[in-house]
Amino acid sequence: MPQLGRMVAQRLALGLLTLFIVSLIIFLCVELLPGNLAEAILGQAATPETVAAFNRELGLDLPPHERYIAWLINIMQGDFGRSLASQREISELLGSRLQNTLFLAAVAAAIAVPLAVSLGILAALYRESIFDRAVNAVTLTSISVPEFFVAYILIIVLSVNLGWFPSISNINDGLSFWEKVYRTALPAFTLTLVCVAHMMRMTRAAIINLLASPYIEMARLKGLRPGRIILKHALPNALAPIINVVVLNLAYLIVGVVLVEVVFVYPGMGQLLVDSVAKRDIPVVQACSLVFAATYILLNLLADVLSIMSNPRLLHPR
Repeated sequence: MPQLGRMVAQRLALGLLTLFIVSLIIFLCVELLPGNLAEAILGQAATPETVAAFNRELGLDLPPHERYIAWLINIMQGDFGRSLASQREISELLGSRLQNTLFLAAVAAAIAVPLAVSLGILAALYRESIFDRAVNAVTLTSISVPEFFVAYILIIVLSVNLGWFPSISNINDGLSFWEKVYRTALPAFTLTLVCVAHMMRMTRAAIINLLASPYIEMARLKGLRPGRIILKHALPNALAPIINVVVLNLAYLIVGVVLVEVVFVYPGMGQLLVDSVAKRDIPVVQACSLVFAATYILLNLLADVLSIMSNPRLLHPR
């Protein structure tokens, strides 16, 4: 356990360094945006005196490095500032939107993870069969198609033609849990079709790689059934790569939902980010980008820790 603690501390320090670099990149990218923020918000009719007063009020007249340090210190204290569009606290905006995005990711994961692992196990069990080829073809096709195209196809088929689900996933706190799940079904199905291929193929590859091991051959010689061999002997030893790819896809479900949320007008972080870019609400754009980056880094750290815990040999690399 001390070795595991040291590895976690090392990865956490590396994650914090990565987050610092990402925050610097976010700030520089915002600085490189064309146009003047004050003129964009106040309009072309604004006088130079009004623009100068607005810049002083927001601190835009300060040098970039001073604004970055002040922004970073405020972020470390939990102060994301105020939205320029609504004048609301950004932390208040992020709270409800992040909760909605996490709910969507949880619904998609509840569908995608069991489905992908089951398909991977069955594909390894019936390797080179028609089922294996069909599953690989379908999953590769789904992952090769852009998310927004998959979303529009699902809207046409399941919403317009069949009328099973609403085409707009508008949820709020007044809805019951199952009503939220029902309205979130289409974006969750879209994310499932996009991310299930990675997990399925990794599960299949990890199990097939272990089927050539000597202890698997011994289990076969003992007369054990193929399903028992895979579930009781191969799967536990294949957990490390499977857990790794599952957690990384969970990171995608949270961070990569921007297009899906925009298509379904889902009130999550992705929709907030796009709306803020359109309104040139720079503080909200910076905050959303930083939250996405921190979430991805934390889930990568979780993937490393879970992989190490499931395979103790990784604690002592040669």
